[in-house]
Order: sequence, then C-alpha cells, then structure tokens
Amino acid sequence: MLKQFPPRFGTADELKDLQNRGLKWTVEHAGNNSPFYRKQFEAAGITPTDIRTIDDLEKLPFTTADDLRAGYPFPLLAVDPAEIVRIHSSSGTTGKRKILSYTRNDIDDWSYMFGRCYEMAGVTRQDRVQICVGYGLWTAGAGFQLGCERYGAMAIPAGPGNLEMQTSLLVDMQSTVLCCTASMGLLLAEEVHRRNLKDKIALRKVILGAERTSEAMIAVIREHLGVEEVYDIPGLTELYGPGTGLSCRCNSGIHYWADYYLLEILDPETLRPVNPGEIGEMVFTTLRKEGTPLVRYRSRDLTRLIDGDCPCGCGLPRHDKILGRSDDVVIFRGVNMYPGQVDEILSGISGLGSEYQVILDHQDDGKDSMAVKVERARDGAPEDDERLGKAIVRAIKQALFVSCTPEIVPNGSLPRSERKTARMFDNRKY
Repeated sequence: MLKQFPPRFGTADELKDLQNRGLKWTVEHAGNNSPFYRKQFEAAGITPTDIRTIDDLEKLPFTTADDLRAGYPFPLLAVDPAEIVRIHSSSGTTGKRKILSYTRNDIDDWSYMFGRCYEMAGVTRQDRVQICVGYGLWTAGAGFQLGCERYGAMAIPAGPGNLEMQTSLLVDMQSTVLCCTASMGLLLAEEVHRRNLKDKIALRKVILGAERTSEAMIAVIREHLGVEEVYDIPGLTELYGPGTGLSCRCNSGIHYWADYYLLEILDPETLRPVNPGEIGEMVFTTLRKEGTPLVRYRSRDLTRLIDGDCPCGCGLPRHDKILGRSDDVVIFRGVNMYPGQVDEILSGISGLGSEYQVILDHQDDGKDSMAVKVERARDGAPEDDERLGKAIVRAIKQALFVSCTPEIVPNGSLPRSERKTARMFDNRKY
C-alpha cells in the first residue's frame, strides 16, 4: 500500500525487533548525553543497560510537560547545541514555552513520516496542497510544508485565517488538497457555501489536525467543499509535530507510525495500561529522536487502541481519534466528562449542526447545572427544536448518566475560529 514511504518492517516480529533496538538506543542516547535523563535514571535506580526490550519499558520514569518548562530553553537536550538545526515551540502553554530541538536527522525523519501521511491520503505529485495552518514557532505550517515538498506535490503556504485570500486561492490556484484545523475547515466550508463557490473549486481531499473533529463537522465540510475524503492527522509538538499518523480511507481509526515511536495507553490515575478499547492517556517513547528524545512522555491526550486488522490493508497499528485531555476532564455530579464524549453523543443525533457549547454553572441552591447549547442543522426548522432538545437530554443521560438543559440555536450563531474553537465552559466557583 505504502510504496514511497513504507514502514521499516515487514512482519510483527520485525516490528518488535525494531522497537527493541530503538528503545535500547534511545535509553542509551538519553542516559549518556542528556543531563536531565541522567538524573531521572539515577533517581529511579536504573542504568541504560537495564533496558533490553520493550517489556522493560515500565521500569523507566515518566517525563512531563513540567519537565520541559523547567528545563527551558533547551530541555531534555541530548546532543551538542551545534547539532541543532531548528527549534519549535508547543502552543497552548502558560509560563515558559516548551521548546523542542531538532537535528538534521530529526527533520529528515519528520519529513519521511509526513510524506507517509500524504501517501496514505492518496495525494499525488499533481496535487496542489493549500496549507492553512499556523507558521512560525509552531510545528503545523512547517510540518505540512516540509512533508508536501518531500512528497513532491505543490505547496501553497496560505497560513490561517483571511477567508478572502483563502477562497481566492481555492478558485485561482485550483487547490486540490486542503490542510487545516477542523475549526478553520468549518469556517472555510461555510464561506465557500456563502459565496456559492462550490462549483468553482477543485478540492478533492481535506486533512484536518490540531483539534478534535466531530462527524457533524466533517459532514458540513464534505457537503460545502464537495469532497469525499476527509482525513484526521495527530500533531503533538513534543513528538515531532503533525505527521506522526493519519486516519485511512476506511475511517476506522488513526494509523500511527510504530516504527518511530512507542505508544502506551495508560490510566491517568494509576499509570497502568488499560485494556484495548478502553480510554487512557497517550504516553510516548521515541525510537530515533536525537535532539530531544522522549522517554515515557505523558501527553495528557486521551484515546483508545483499536485491535484487529484494518479494512484498508495497512499493517500499522491504530488508535482512535483524540477524545480529549486528561487535564481537561471536568467532574460534573461525580461523573468524569470530557469534550470528546459530547462530540460523539451530539454527532449521533440527526438534525443538529456541528457547533455546540457546554456550560457548567453552580446554582444558588448548591446544585451544579449543565446547559447544552447546540446549533440546529443548516436546513433545520425551529419546529423541530423541542424534539431535538428531548433527544439531547435522552442521549446525554444514557451515555453520561447526568441531566442537562438543552437549547437549540440558529445555524451559524455560535462562535467560529480559524484555530481551535472552545466548546466547554466551566463557570463553577467553589
């Protein structure tokens, strides 16, 4: 299936051997060359030679975002600074930035992984790829462009926002692939619809990243842009950036590049592995990363592993889409709840639009309340609001065991953003 950027293994045994060798190299490289990891391993009472196979992974200590901030400006560094050819910074942090360093080999590996994404999505060298994500310190723009150029397609580095320019480029350049956040994709799709440009553009594929996607949002993007294929791409800056996996044409999970990193799915509280199919926190250990190797890095992102063979025929393992973050989970009336669950619930109700807000408040009587504000579908009628409201109450009660107060609002009335749209608001103060 993957011919230009194939996996570096053929069988499950070859993958395990590759991972064993990669883990041993990473632990030796980090333990011998990174002052941070040297101290970590010493505190844990282990030496690099204690780690022989992936079965020894649980002996290793965890690395966190706090470790990256504490080591500013060059945390976890495991090479001479003269070997660093680029740095990137993770978005969404407070205080000191999380700076990640890349060697030439790291950049080459990243471009190979991203080339694999474009190949899995069926991009060709004749495609014109409009890249509508952030450039600069963030990994998004640089990563999408790096992979596009490595693959050999035409890169159109549009950046985020500026709908006037984006729609002009879609028409004038006849872009065939769109890369953006899900929120930007929705904004652009609605703008194309508003301007009646669907028959004037040539898009055939959309690659979404940087935030959760709901089926309702994807349906709007497909309809307004006239595309059949919409792909989901994960993008953790600490791991490299976007391009470390991709959903396939069968839309049955995200294939991740297990020949470049190990993925553990752990219970965020006990830090023990969860069973396949159960939700847990994604923990990463790199197998080849030189500049800032990761050893059991707690991403805080939540997902679940998907067992079995994928119908697309790709032998790389799969995880589900990102369902939320362990540090974004809110507790409402004793129930742990995260935005990805609400996405899934609302997407299953016909007649609703893609945008919603969940507002949690603390009432004067001492009880917590949850309001769910959802747009009706573009062709929806106010007469259906009562039925939709009852369906929302019933679905949330069945899935989360909590009650809510629904409000159906006109399509297009909730805020949009070209970056990441906030959808859960906890106004409770204790």
